[in-house]
Amino acid sequence: MGKKTLKRIVLDVLKPHSPTLPEFAEILGSVEGVKNVNVTLIELDQDTETIKVTLEGDLSYEKIKNAIEEKGGVVHSIDEVMAGEAQRRGRRD
Repeated sequence: MGKKTLKRIVLDVLKPHSPTLPEFAEILGSVEGVKNVNVTLIELDQDTETIKVTLEGDLSYEKIKNAIEEKGGVVHSIDEVMAGEAQRRGRRD
């Protein structure tokens, strides 16, 4: 059996208004291993936004968390996690 990795993670995140949601999605999409990103606005306050972030790929939670924190965000909770076998790189013979 192959090594298991995170394939999908859903995070509850609090972030400042900047970067915008599209910019934030692009930033998270550039994290190594991230293939898909979905960002949903849950609540808008005067200074912050509460968002639900869904990421798919061969994920590293630490790299994702670091990218969020570098932009002034904080992970409130991990709401869903799916793990599976890591994708093999290269050709399959």
